[in-house]
Amino acid sequence: MNGSSLFSIIGSVIGGVGLFLLGMRLMTDGLKYAAGTSLRDILENSTSTPLRGILSGALITSLVQSSSAVTVAAIGFVNAGLLDLSHSISIIYGSNIGTTMTGWLVSMVGFKFNINTFAIPLVGIGMLFRLSPHEGRRSAMGDVLAGFGVFFIGVEVLKTTFAGAGENINLLSFAGDGFASLSIFVAIGFLLTLLMQSSSASMAVILTAMAGDIITLNNAAATVIGANVGTTSTAALSVIGATSNAKRLATGHVIFNIVTGIVALALLPFLLTFLGKIQNFLGLGDSPAILLALFHTIFNVLGVLLLYPFTKSLVKTLNSFFHTREEDEAQTRHLDRNVMATPVMAMQAIFMELKRIGDIAFRMAKGAISSEAGPSSRMLSDKHVLDQLINSVGDFINLLMRKNMPPDLDDLLANALRISGYYVDLSELAIDLAKIQNNKVHTGGHEKLAEDLHAMRRDVVNLLKRFDVDLPGYSHKERKKELEELKEEYRALKARMLREASKGNLTVSQMVADLEAIARIRRIAEQAEKAARYLLTLRIEKEKEENGETTTLSKTLSR
Repeated sequence: MNGSSLFSIIGSVIGGVGLFLLGMRLMTDGLKYAAGTSLRDILENSTSTPLRGILSGALITSLVQSSSAVTVAAIGFVNAGLLDLSHSISIIYGSNIGTTMTGWLVSMVGFKFNINTFAIPLVGIGMLFRLSPHEGRRSAMGDVLAGFGVFFIGVEVLKTTFAGAGENINLLSFAGDGFASLSIFVAIGFLLTLLMQSSSASMAVILTAMAGDIITLNNAAATVIGANVGTTSTAALSVIGATSNAKRLATGHVIFNIVTGIVALALLPFLLTFLGKIQNFLGLGDSPAILLALFHTIFNVLGVLLLYPFTKSLVKTLNSFFHTREEDEAQTRHLDRNVMATPVMAMQAIFMELKRIGDIAFRMAKGAISSEAGPSSRMLSDKHVLDQLINSVGDFINLLMRKNMPPDLDDLLANALRISGYYVDLSELAIDLAKIQNNKVHTGGHEKLAEDLHAMRRDVVNLLKRFDVDLPGYSHKERKKELEELKEEYRALKARMLREASKGNLTVSQMVADLEAIARIRRIAEQAEKAARYLLTLRIEKEKEENGETTTLSKTLSR
């Protein structure tokens, strides 16, 4: 083969694939726009059961002609928290079935009709719609029609190119039914999809190459398997920097396609023979292209049937991947339904979990007081973790309340809920304080006020450290006395700020910003005192059980 012939073939293949991809893009974008929010609504509302998720995934993919679009959309919804992992996995199953529609279009239409008789008019009609003065869905449908025409023009270019290239492209030298030969064609299919980022485009190339006697049916089937696995590259690229759940979904997509590919490769000779008989039985003729499209569909359906019963186990396994610090910390460590049968043990578990939550709330508060920057990523992360743990504690307490609890423990459960509320308040005050300090005008060059403000910050941070009910000899009376002293310090500082502002030594904007900041610092200390006061009741109950001592709530609160 001379250089000009090779260049001509390569150029035609590139052009054909380009037209095919352009047509796919026009169809996909047009259908998504014409459907409005339907894609989002179907994905959100049609996943109440795994079967409905599979059907909706298959339907949407067959309509928009892009499994990548549906997969990336599903990953986006998981990333945003609109879909959970178990429901989105079923959409991935369905999208793999829906993407096989391209093979049927090419094999049933592209090889059966004179493409130019309908494809070129479709482009013209589509552009007439596109140029219509009425924008909106009519224009989008114009893109769909034009894309459909360009799609088949690309198929025709590939058909024509490969029809005359059989003698010049000698892939048949790699042909064979052995593992090594089939592996080469699996790799070719994978690379085709990886490079074009479209398994549909790969399918068109494979079908037209087989029609041009470039490769045999067996090797074309192996290439389709590789292309099917290669489509996972889009999902893998889309989750760079995404949430853990999105990464888990992409991993589930990879696992599904690899398992499906291995099964299809192992059963390849049997499947092709069996499907050939099915093809004849259904009256679909003896076209190798139709047989290949049938093979593509059946092995994806087979993959769903194989993995569907194990979906819960797959989700459980995926949930063990890609753990972040926030997810690890947001998991309760002491709450266990097994301890509910023993109320005192349940109260001990609640006490220890609330201690953990208190540590996070105090960490946020001390971070906000000690820094004059806005909410850091660590603080926002801590807030998310705290909210998750608070919800878990609340659910645990609600379950306990449904049981026959001793009367004194009813009061303790109420105290636990109070503590949860104080910790939520603490976390929100910390976020507010950080925002105020990030945006406020500081006390300018007024050194004395700046020193007083710094002293109050330091005193509150030190007081927060002493609100640890597990400290040896902890006395809440002493902590409350220190809180009253802090309030006096706050009132004195507030009065000085007002006085300096009235003298013109402090601008009104500076005064208002600083008053807002110190008010929240004072409230942080107050909420910490309330949380420690009620947490102490749980600690004493825990000590009572450990030491066999008796006590009452009134004695606890007056300690």
